[in-house]
Amino acid sequence: MLRRFSLVSLLFCSVLIYGQKKTSAKPTRILFVFDASNSMKSIHQNATRIEGAKNLFFRFVDTLSKDKSLQFALRMYGHTVKYPPGDCGDTKLIVPFSANNLTLIKQKVKEAKPTGITPIEHSLTQAANDFPDNKANNIVIIITDGIEECGGDPCKARQKLMEKGIIFKPFIIGIGLTPEQIKTFECVGTYFDYDDDGTFADITKIIQQQKLNKTTAQVNLLDTKSLPTETDVNMTFYDVNRKAYKYNYIHTLNYKGLPDTLYLDDYPTYKVTVHTIPPVESAEVKLTPGKHTIIPVDAPQGFFSVNRPEGVYNYNEKVKVVVRKAGTMQTLNVQQINRIDKYLVGNYDIEILTLPRILIVANEIEQSKQKSVSIPNAGMLQLKSIEAGDGCIMVQRPGERLEWVCNITSQSIQNYYLQPGNYVATWRARSLKGSIYTVEKKFKVNSDVQTTVEFYR
Repeated sequence: MLRRFSLVSLLFCSVLIYGQKKTSAKPTRILFVFDASNSMKSIHQNATRIEGAKNLFFRFVDTLSKDKSLQFALRMYGHTVKYPPGDCGDTKLIVPFSANNLTLIKQKVKEAKPTGITPIEHSLTQAANDFPDNKANNIVIIITDGIEECGGDPCKARQKLMEKGIIFKPFIIGIGLTPEQIKTFECVGTYFDYDDDGTFADITKIIQQQKLNKTTAQVNLLDTKSLPTETDVNMTFYDVNRKAYKYNYIHTLNYKGLPDTLYLDDYPTYKVTVHTIPPVESAEVKLTPGKHTIIPVDAPQGFFSVNRPEGVYNYNEKVKVVVRKAGTMQTLNVQQINRIDKYLVGNYDIEILTLPRILIVANEIEQSKQKSVSIPNAGMLQLKSIEAGDGCIMVQRPGERLEWVCNITSQSIQNYYLQPGNYVATWRARSLKGSIYTVEKKFKVNSDVQTTVEFYR
């Protein structure tokens, strides 16, 4: 049976850091999953593959054993049922996590003989159960000479591990793989060449960096001069592949005036949505384990408010301001009177929900500047009638043009808060079945003054 082979190191690490402060270092557990399948008998560089795999394994162990804070365990697969036919369930935890167990782990690997088949997905899924809990940085290193042979999908296993708090951090070390074979691992992680002298050093360095939670990022919210001065807005980090959000942070500048450092899981490909008004989005970002990544987002902002002085009827009149991008009807925000909100620089149309409504188009918001619109206080109109009727209130515009404001209800006493101006109210008793009985009243409304209109006089 012809088999494509590689020496694959798949590295997983749960980095459960919450908030924006770096917590104390958590313990780190490393589970080695060793391939003892039949194909390990084949020759590479004048030695069998299993000899090369063992040598690599012993180098890992000898290097990592110098760090006394690390804990180790060993799982093996393809080591009991002879191939052919092999057994796709042939995987077992050989040495569980415990203190001072490296000598036993090395002895078990030394005794391993190529035997069975390669069930990668099943082994990865079972590996999740080998850790006592997910309160540590849990790392899995798989050493294998072959791709999945049991119809499994390592990408699906990765998802199962993530759900159990083990974040898949893959590193692939390949021996003589063709470009087509390398593509089979694209969903798994970053490719390294086994024959490259620097590969081992790179992998061990990244393991140490993962242990110390050094995968960091900062989001630069750029102003119109491309300087990272914007801040104090919520950011949502989405896992692009899972199509789900992973983190929410309120953007902060640190004491040096620079964007705060975030400690993130480096497995997902991220896209960051910054909840400015309107929201903006970053490009897709892939973090590099152990490195600091800057995520730039254009988010230049200015300030806007609608102001009115303290008045007699302000408490009763609940006025809102609808803000839209200029020339569109999509509502971006409903703002309160006398409140300052931030918007991306640009032009906006505002509709103030007074009676009558006030529409002001093409308000320009500039970088770090405040745009303010002032409106006068309302006056109160009280309408009185002796019986139920129908009618409306209209405001008189220049040129004697009347513009509808609102309809009148059937109550005998009604109160309305109107902007200062000249008005006309019409009313007809519902009991009178003729338009000729329409009553028309003209009146003026002044700020903070009550005007009474009686339809029965």
